[in-house]
Amino acid sequence: MGKIALVTDSTADLTEEMKKELNVHVIPLKVRFAEQEFKDGELTAEGFYTRLANCKRLPTTSQPSPEDFISLYRKLFEDYDEIISIHLSSGLSGTLNSAYLAKEKLKQKIHIIDSKNISLGIGILVKEAAKLLKEGLASSKLLEKLTATRKNIETLFTLNTLEYLHKGGRIGKVPNLLGSLLNIKPIVRVNEEGIYVPQGIARSQERALKSIVNAFHDLAKGRKPSSIFVAHGAAFQAGLKLKEALEEAFQLKVTTFTQVGPVIGVHTGPGTVGAAIHFE
Repeated sequence: MGKIALVTDSTADLTEEMKKELNVHVIPLKVRFAEQEFKDGELTAEGFYTRLANCKRLPTTSQPSPEDFISLYRKLFEDYDEIISIHLSSGLSGTLNSAYLAKEKLKQKIHIIDSKNISLGIGILVKEAAKLLKEGLASSKLLEKLTATRKNIETLFTLNTLEYLHKGGRIGKVPNLLGSLLNIKPIVRVNEEGIYVPQGIARSQERALKSIVNAFHDLAKGRKPSSIFVAHGAAFQAGLKLKEALEEAFQLKVTTFTQVGPVIGVHTGPGTVGAAIHFE
């Protein structure tokens, strides 16, 4: 059986340790502050949120070009026979389309998967793919299992304000509730179509975190969680509270605790706290 490479993009918010452990190749999206453009990873999460707090105009993001994908795929085909490429929801970015255009150009064994998710929701799918690759599954069986896994990943997060989603045009089906004016903390879910939908609202971050835990209980539908990932955007203490609350609620240790990276952070802003859970 041929060797299979695993690819994702930087919006999966994988830690450096995870990238090495999972042997995954990451293609970066980009963030532009005025005239300065950074590849995701060139700017740390800490550096990004500091810049975001001080910038007068909201930064913009851009997806990898088909040429970026072609360059990475060609390099990988020097050592691998097939590629599994897992990316940010097509409902939120054109990244997946760039990957498809690269595949059409190369006409090789490239299997592209729409994660229908963001951030650590993608990370969970990538982790599962890495596990299945280690087990030596053929690509056809692996793709079948990943499709099933994707249906069992739930991602929820709360925002400090809807301002960033609204300005960035990623509002999805979440209306602009004038959250910043009313001090409402929206709870947002990534649905099965891979877009943002409202899960609820809270009057404080503390209540929002409790609502997230309760919502995960409701979404479990009798399933048991096998892994929990938690991330925050410049909100370490709130992230820690959610981590501890989920561990207590599900009696399972959080696998990954990290910061939301620059590209997702542009659209969610500081104060974002969320989690992704893989249910079985």
